[in-house]
Amino acid sequence: MIEAVDALSRGTRMVLSAGFRRYVFVPLAINLALYVATIMLLVSRFDGWMAYWMSQVPGWLTWLEWLIWPMLVVSLILFVFFTFTLVANLIASPFYGFLAEKIERGLSDAEWSDERSLWRQGIDSLKREVQKLAYFLPRIAFLLLLGFVPAVNVFAPLLWALFSAWSMAIQYLDYPMDNHQVSFAEMRRRLGQRWWPTLTFGGVIMATIWIPIVNLLIMPGAVAAAVMMWQRHYHSLPAPKS
Repeated sequence: MIEAVDALSRGTRMVLSAGFRRYVFVPLAINLALYVATIMLLVSRFDGWMAYWMSQVPGWLTWLEWLIWPMLVVSLILFVFFTFTLVANLIASPFYGFLAEKIERGLSDAEWSDERSLWRQGIDSLKREVQKLAYFLPRIAFLLLLGFVPAVNVFAPLLWALFSAWSMAIQYLDYPMDNHQVSFAEMRRRLGQRWWPTLTFGGVIMATIWIPIVNLLIMPGAVAAAVMMWQRHYHSLPAPKS
């Protein structure tokens, strides 16, 4: 975990330095507007959502209301902000792909061949985000359904936390891997091979994303941190045997 914190700290400082800022401020402005809209939606609908969820608790579990209510609150907040993160990264994906490449070239003298044009790279980044959404959304739907199952929904926050950490790792480590044209399936395989660095990295990002306003800077910082994690843990992993 210390390694993930150090990478995120270094990455955030890097993206605010000269040469990288132009990849940060445009998506930052867009995501700030989205962030404000998300907060307003959560505040305006919060009471109604919580009233509905509490009405689904069976009578024999009412004595656990003191525990179920905060669990449902945590689940709802996790869901709303997890969704915000997905949309924010979808908007910023072309910028973050270029940022990851710029960071990697700044950290290492090693070169790699990417014959795609800038336009092609931007389009491919958007396609990759759609691919990630196709992976995330069914699992989000499953976790949401668990939230409506009496007794089982008590464990929903833990499942959300684990899934969020895994998803944050996928979201950000995918940028350097996509630049090296590692397929989405191969990327998940590599993350599974290094499951502890993967989950701790994703967990650190998930924790820092809760810091209001600061989280908008954490996102590009996490891209730079992901490049560092890619170089340390995933780049040299052998390809699967055919």
